[in-house]
Amino acid sequence: MDTMTLWHLTGWEFAALAFAALLVGFSKTAVSGANTVSLALFAAVLPARASTGVLLPVLIAGDVLAVLTYRRHAHWPTLWRLFPAVAAGVVAGTVFLMRADDALVRTSIGAILLLMAAVTVWRRRQADGRGEPEPVTTRAGRIKARSYGVLGGFTTMVANAGGPVMSLYLLSAGFRKLGFLGTSAFFFLIVNVSKLPFSAGLGLIDRHSLVLDAVLVLFVVPGALLGKWAVDRIDQRLFERLVIAATVVGGVRLLLP
Repeated sequence: MDTMTLWHLTGWEFAALAFAALLVGFSKTAVSGANTVSLALFAAVLPARASTGVLLPVLIAGDVLAVLTYRRHAHWPTLWRLFPAVAAGVVAGTVFLMRADDALVRTSIGAILLLMAAVTVWRRRQADGRGEPEPVTTRAGRIKARSYGVLGGFTTMVANAGGPVMSLYLLSAGFRKLGFLGTSAFFFLIVNVSKLPFSAGLGLIDRHSLVLDAVLVLFVVPGALLGKWAVDRIDQRLFERLVIAATVVGGVRLLLP
């Protein structure tokens, strides 16, 4: 039995998933927030809860490619500052998934993404006024890191939507393109791998989902290569605007019926 028959997919539905997988690769090596579009496509084609289990291994494949590409640019002090709060968010997200239906999950994540986009735009304007990004080693910076960490862990667990939240944090912390991509690459590889036992325990990953993943991962590679080619041609200001715009689009899409 082939993959399309196993999941009862039409040709157009499979094409949508393949494009979403390609976009995952692109987002991991170019514009991180763009994978909210992939999230929306997976949720539109597959049952909402099942889509998170299918998407997770695809994201991990993209994370591996991103780490191989930008491994020299990671900022580990930022990662260590975030991980404890993210772990708390993942646990909270697991409890939430055990109790919430699909509609509540989508609405909650969409609202969080739009709120984070608005806060980031406001913070970036403040930073422009000061001529430098807000420091992250102050008490306020540590509180912000914990807040974004919990939200990132929660959103990545319930809907694989932690990318925009963490993208907004890294932008607000003043990361440039390569530091942004290197830090987020290691962050999501570690976090997404740690989510595997939780997702399997909730029944979101099984042998049927892995069969579909084995096919979709093939489309992640050309997406990652396209992103690596494009990132050197995007200036910093446009890069930031694309990340925020992709976050807003993903948030609005999740709020729509």
